[in-house]
Amino acid sequence: MSSVPAALQDMAAPDGVCFGCGSSHPEGLQLKSYWDEDGVHVVCRHTPDPKFHGWPGLVYGGLVAMLVDCHSNWTAMAYHYRAEGREPGSLPRIDCVTGKLNLTFIKPTPMGVELTLKARVEGEVGRKSRVICEVWAGDVLTVTADSIFVRVDAEQLKAQAHGRA
Repeated sequence: MSSVPAALQDMAAPDGVCFGCGSSHPEGLQLKSYWDEDGVHVVCRHTPDPKFHGWPGLVYGGLVAMLVDCHSNWTAMAYHYRAEGREPGSLPRIDCVTGKLNLTFIKPTPMGVELTLKARVEGEVGRKSRVICEVWAGDVLTVTADSIFVRVDAEQLKAQAHGRA
């Protein structure tokens, strides 16, 4: 009997409230990302709810962007934990934010198909890390993304956003 490993989100941020990937968001998507068996990629699977239609029969592009954003961010954080030889969830917590989100829509993404997001850090893991992500609908590549994620102090970021820093 095999068991499914815990998702990165559940290990590192069980109190997360992000709509896309927060484990504690009661109405969110609660995406789950895992290291792939190849040890290079981080993988997420998601079947969009029909309320996320764009054109008839197609997934809304904004949802695809959110999926890529959340999953790529978790890819960056997973690489940081691994680079430091630590398990996700160990302290101090590692947090990253989106610095640049760059998607290329190659083909329409169909509704009713499980989407697989496959991402990796390209180059050095640093304060700013480049993440390459692909979105697959079955065996069809529909989106590629080349984005930057920035390691931050979450409390300092929150204070700055509220004009307290």
